[in-house]
Parts: sequence; C-alpha cells; structure tokens
Amino acid sequence: MKRILLVINCLIFSIGVCGGPLLMRLYFVEGGSRIWLSSWLQTGGWPLTLIPLAILYFYRRKIEGSDTKFYFITPRIFIASFLIGIVTGLDNFFYSWGGSKLPVSTSSLLIAAQLSFTAIGAFFIVKIKLTSYSINGIVVLTVGAILLGIRANGDRPEGVTSKAYVIGFIMTLLAAALYGLIMPCIELIYLKAKQAITATLVLEIQMVMCFAATAFCTVAMIANKDFQAISREAKQYNLGEDRYYIILIWSAIIWQCFFVGAIGIIYSSSSLMSGVLLAVLLPVTEILAVIFFNEKFSGEKGLALFLSLWGFVSYMYGDYKQAKKVEKKINQESEMITTMYTNESV
Repeated sequence: MKRILLVINCLIFSIGVCGGPLLMRLYFVEGGSRIWLSSWLQTGGWPLTLIPLAILYFYRRKIEGSDTKFYFITPRIFIASFLIGIVTGLDNFFYSWGGSKLPVSTSSLLIAAQLSFTAIGAFFIVKIKLTSYSINGIVVLTVGAILLGIRANGDRPEGVTSKAYVIGFIMTLLAAALYGLIMPCIELIYLKAKQAITATLVLEIQMVMCFAATAFCTVAMIANKDFQAISREAKQYNLGEDRYYIILIWSAIIWQCFFVGAIGIIYSSSSLMSGVLLAVLLPVTEILAVIFFNEKFSGEKGLALFLSLWGFVSYMYGDYKQAKKVEKKINQESEMITTMYTNESV
C-alpha cells in the first residue's frame, strides 16, 4: 500500500514541481508584480485538502461506524505543524522574490540545490546516514549552483537590473536552503508523533502547515495593500482580466499539488526522497521553460543541469547499495535464527 501511495504522491508532486514555477513566471512576465500575492498562492489552495480528508472520513465511517474519529492531529502536532507553516510562508516569499527576477530555467537549477540542504538537514535532524554517494551528490549540486553564480548576469531578463538579479539569485538559494530544512522537520514530526502515522494525519499536518503559511502571507498582503491592488493589476494585465484570475486560481491548485505530494512522499518514503525527485524533474521544468518562455539555455546551464543529474544518479546508486546492504543483513539474521531454531529442534 505504501508503494502505491508513493507512486500516487510522486505523480501529484511532479505536477506541482513542473507546473508551479511556470505559472509563477507567467504571472510576472505578463505584468504581475505582487510578490506577496505570489507567495500567498503557493499555499492558498489549502482548503482543497478538505476533499480527500472528507473522502477518507466517510470511508472510515463506513468501516468503523458512527464512532469514527473526525480528526487525528493532537495539540502538540498542531503547534509544531503551525510553526513549520510560518517558516514555509517565509520560504514562499524568498522563492517568489527570486521567481520575479530570474528565468525559470535558472531558478529551477538553483532550487535543485535544496537536495544538498535536505541531505544535511536530514543528517542532523532525523539522523539519516550519509553515504559517500550522498556526499558526492551534495558536492556536485553545490558546484552546479556556484557555476550559475559565476555567470550571474548571463540570462538576466529584460527590465531587471543587475542588483535585482543578484538579489533574486540569493533569495532563491535561501528558499532552497530553508525548504531543505523544512522537509526533515516534517519527518521529525512523524518520528516524534507517539501515534500511528496515517494518511489522514499526514493530510491534516499538511493542511495546518499551508493554513499557517497562508495566514502569514495574508498579514503581509494586508500590510502591503496587495488585496486592493489585485483588481487594478487584473485590468492592466497583458493577457486580459479573465486570464489573470484564471492564472491565479490554477496557481493555487497546482502549488497545492506540490505540497500534498511532498508531504505524502515523506510519509511514504523520506524527506530526502522528495528532494531527489525534485532534482530528477529538473530537466522537464527546464525544457518547458525553454518551450513556453523562449529562455536561453546557455552552456553554463547545460553543465549545471548535467551536474544536478549526476548528483541525483549518485544519490540513487548510493541509496540502492544501502538498501541491498540492509536486505543482506536482514537475510543473514533470518538465516541465523532459522539455523538456531532447527538445531534446538534436533
């Protein structure tokens, strides 16, 4: 069942990873300028989580009867999820700032560096062991980010100053670092929950996180008077007022796929696995950015992409070898127990 859930969550996550950045860039390219609004959209679709939660509830009720619990989240888990959600809101702001100044191809390559931060965070927070292959992947991804930084202005969009581009570059790296730490923190909640981690509880944690992030961005939007600016921005939008609202709605939906998929992957596998999948989807996002936005794909980006894929392959091979080693150890222990039982029987 967990493998089936992992596949489903990977598919949902893929939609968010590839579609979210493209819609964000479309918003900014065609005349959008509200960074806090863009940040809000990344988690503003949290009420959609109520749909699968309702389905799961009625399914449990059908099996267990009228005494079925409506929710599983405890006050302790709620507070931890809410705090992580606040940090997620800040991370959304960093990413939106970078997305407003950088091409999708560049920002996606930088976000791929979050695998390094996730691996480091997972090592210190949830004590995941790093193999030599994992460390190699971290180094390679870091080199890729540095390579992009050397040619910082090579793909600067028209109308973006050098200073704004550099700030966007830094903000995107900060977003990658922060997201890389958020994922192991979610995994830590699972480990410290002191209760069964069910699909319902996972969705409840995700909903609380996104609600907290949305509340954080809502306060910032009110302070920045973004809500008053939406109608004015819609009328001046290059693609028209109707398409402006369509882009906002679909952005909220697609980004919700990203968060639901990510937290589902952590439940079905690990926080590091979500980072790995994000890295492997990088080429797809790159190709889509080149197709839809006619972005330049320079030699530096090509080399950075190669390094990112190299880092991914290195991690996957290390994970495969580690799994085989664990499997071999379990088989040996099983054989020893069987032998001991047979000798005692004789």
